Amino acid sequence: MNFKTEKVQWIGNVLVDIFHYLALFIIGATIVWSAAYEYLQMMEKGYAELKDILLLFIYLEMGAMIGIYFKTHRLPVQFLIFIAITALSRHLVIDVQHVSDSFHLYLLIIISGSIVLLSGALFVLTFTATKYGRPEDDVNRSKEP
Repeated sequence: MNFKTEKVQWIGNVLVDIFHYLALFIIGATIVWSAAYEYLQMMEKGYAELKDILLLFIYLEMGAMIGIYFKTHRLPVQFLIFIAITALSRHLVIDVQHVSDSFHLYLLIIISGSIVLLSGALFVLTFTATKYGRPEDDVNRSKEP
């Protein structure tokens, strides 16, 4: 490649990195802000309900996902599944109570089946990563002397 092409690519990479880190900080700050707001609401109320605690776990998992993404530049799919399972559990425990009786059983089965399906996907991801490794493991091995 010639000098101009390399310089344009370098500038493009720097701009993408700046956007990447700025977006991560904004998302992280939004998660902290939202979690703090919810916590202050609980403190004002004087007690925490189960739905509040589960919501705090969702914020915790999202924060951990941002931290891992910040350090490794990989989106940990397993954390997305953890968040989905927690959100479905929260929905199952809290919101299904307010559904009409005729639809209640179907919704219970659908949400429970979704949690089982996501748990199975998590098992498959963990098993295959343990047995066969991850693609980024090969990249790290190729960099070793």
